[in-house]
Formats: sequence, structure tokens, C-alpha cells
Amino acid sequence: MTPMTTESGTTAPAPPGGHARGTAKRAMVGRMSWGLADQAACSVSNFAVGAYVARSLGLAAFGVFSLAWVTYGVVLNVSRGLATDPLMVRFSGAPTASWRGAVARSSGTALGVGIAVGAVCLVVGLGVGGREGPAFASLGVVLPALVLQDAWRFSFFAAGTGRKAFVNDLVWGIALVPALVVAAHVGSVAAFVLAWGASATVAAGYGCLQSGIRPRTAQARGWLREQRDLGYRYLVENTCLSGASQLRAYGLGAIVGVSAVGAVRGAELLLGPFLAVLMGLSLVTVPEAARVLRQAPHRLRTFCLLLGGGQAAGALFWGAALLLVPDRLGEFVLGGVWHSAAQLIVPITLAVAGAGLGTGAAAGLRALGAARRSLRCQLFASACYVGGGLGGAAVAGTVGSAWGVAAATVTGSAVWWLQLRSALREHQHHTVPEVRTS
Repeated sequence: MTPMTTESGTTAPAPPGGHARGTAKRAMVGRMSWGLADQAACSVSNFAVGAYVARSLGLAAFGVFSLAWVTYGVVLNVSRGLATDPLMVRFSGAPTASWRGAVARSSGTALGVGIAVGAVCLVVGLGVGGREGPAFASLGVVLPALVLQDAWRFSFFAAGTGRKAFVNDLVWGIALVPALVVAAHVGSVAAFVLAWGASATVAAGYGCLQSGIRPRTAQARGWLREQRDLGYRYLVENTCLSGASQLRAYGLGAIVGVSAVGAVRGAELLLGPFLAVLMGLSLVTVPEAARVLRQAPHRLRTFCLLLGGGQAAGALFWGAALLLVPDRLGEFVLGGVWHSAAQLIVPITLAVAGAGLGTGAAAGLRALGAARRSLRCQLFASACYVGGGLGGAAVAGTVGSAWGVAAATVTGSAVWWLQLRSALREHQHHTVPEVRTS
């Protein structure tokens, strides 16, 4: 009888036959539900910050804040590639003792990344000056807490305890309310960045209490050495994605102006509720795909197709609903950013739909451990993203950039699926014994 992993990390005998399948499906739905709930809490906080800054500071200042936000996204993806992505692949559902040791090393690696890159941002911000300098200096101060809080979320999902990740993000959201009120009185981009990071510090500290684990930065080198076959490929893969977004944002600001960056970020905020679903699922799709691969490998393709197709359909539905939003309501939410952002709803919706479709294949490649193939896909998709975004901006400004990104994302999704098909064939070839005839 095959053992079944419970949420606490212990094992119990699996019930026989169809009842076992039903129990496994209910467990999967439960874990995904916590992923959605957690990301909903996180996305509500992100939306509140974005909308509050947009209404308080206007389009140009919101563009500066968006540049800091995009930079944070790059650092977060560096941390995930080196620390939490290998943790999700190799320690999802692992015994508690093994999980705790891995989390101590993984979270220490994430914290080390935040400290190192934060120091660079601080020095650069102090040297740049202007409106951007203080924002980036403030980002450097809060980066360690931001990446550590994210590491706790992934650690809890690897253990199957998504409820703890949800509570952690809820604590962040509660701490964010008074912090934003104080920042509004100051009225600067740097104040909002510090408020956002200070509330994340509260959640990061609470994550240490929840897990009972202290991040071991001294063991980061050992973790990197142990996970080098996955970590460095995931690092390149993740930074290609977020780095492409950063290059597109900086390039768009240089070609069109910093207000264009604010308009794009405003349109992304409008898709925030759906992106909450997309990101929430991404927290659990790799562990779930890994479980499907172990328990029923012939179902992995169907799992990925349902995952990607469902997300693409949801994005199109949400984008269609946004087109019906009256201007008065849009202005209430985003202030002066609304009119510029509303022009980008259609192309950004298509871009998110393409990304959603591709994440189904990406989850399958991660579960298969096909890091080389997923890296190849990400390099291609990132090159298309930068080329489409900046080429479109040169031809037709902000709207042209949005359409260029949409075309690039759909093209990249097709490549992800082609690579998944090849990886599944290779996996089947290596796992099915060859039948010989006498």
C-alpha cells in the first residue's frame, strides 16, 4: 500500500482503489485553495499599495515607484531561483526533519541575496539623486525583509501547510495599513517604499515564529553547492523573465517617458484580481505537478493543459469585464492614472492570457526536472519580451509596447508547450523498459 503524505509531513497508509484517488484529489484541491487564498491576501496588499501611491502621487511619481517595484521583482526572482525553487522541487512533501534543515539553508540563502543586492541598491540610490535615488536607496534598506518574507511563503507550501503562508500574508496586509497612512503624510515615493518594506519586516519576523526556524546565512554556500544543478539554471531562467521586465520598463521610460511606466503598471493593477489567481496557483503548481508525476505520470500532460488553459480563459474573461468598467469608477480607483491605463487593457489581457497558458507547460517542465529545457524556453521568451516591448514602444509609444509584449508572450507560450511535449517523450522513453522479443 502506497503511503500518503499528510499536511504535517507525516505519512499514513493510503486507502485502496477509488477512495484513494478521491482522497488525493481532495487534498490537492485543499492545497490549491490555500494557494489562492494566500495570493489573494498578497495581491490585495499589492493592489492597495499601487492604487494608494497612484492616487496620492500622480502618474510621474507612480512611474518612479513602479521602477523600484520592477527592480524588487528582479531581486525576488534571483532569490527564488537560488533558494526556494530548488526547495519546492526537491523538498515538497519531504519528512519534517529533512524539510526543516532545507528551509534553514534555503531561507538563509534568500536573506543573503536580499542583504547583498540591498547594499548595492542603497549605494546606487545615494549616488543617483533626483526622484529615483531616494526610492532606490529605500528599496535597498527593505530588500532583505521582502525576500525573506517571500521565502517563508514558499517554504510553507513545500510542506503542504499553505494556511501558514496565508496567515503570514494577512499579517503583512494588516501591518501595511498604518504604514501607508504614515507614508501619505510624508508624501514621497521613498516614504511609500519604506512603508511597504517595514510592513514586510513584520511579516518576515512572524514567519520565523511560525516555522520555528532561524535562517542560516552561514549555510548559504552549502545550499548553493547542493542545488547547483537546479539553482543556477533557475537563477538564469528567473532573472531572464524579471530582467526582461526591468529592461522593458527602463527602456520604455527612456523612449516614451517615466509616465508610460506608470500607465503600464496601472493597467497591470487593473488585472490584479486575476493575477492573484495566477500567482496563487503558481505557488502550488510545481509541487502538485511533481506529485502527479510520482503518482500517475501519464496524467501530467492533462494536468498541465487544464492548468494553462484554465488560466488563459480566466484572463480573457477578466479582461472583457474590465472593458465594461465606467470611467468614474476607474478614476476612483487609480485617479489620474486611469485614462492612460485603460487604453492598455486589451493588449495586457492578451499578454496575461498567453503567460497563463505557458505556466501550465512550465510547471510540467519544473516537475520533470528539465531545467535545461525550461531555461531554453525562458531565454527565448525573454528575448521576445524585450524585443516586442521596446520595438513596439519605438514604433507606437506605450500602446505599441503593450501590443508587442502581447505578441511576444503568446509566441513564448507556444515554445513552452513544444518543449514540454519533447520532455514528456524523453521521460517516457527513460521510464518504460524496452520490450525485447526472442
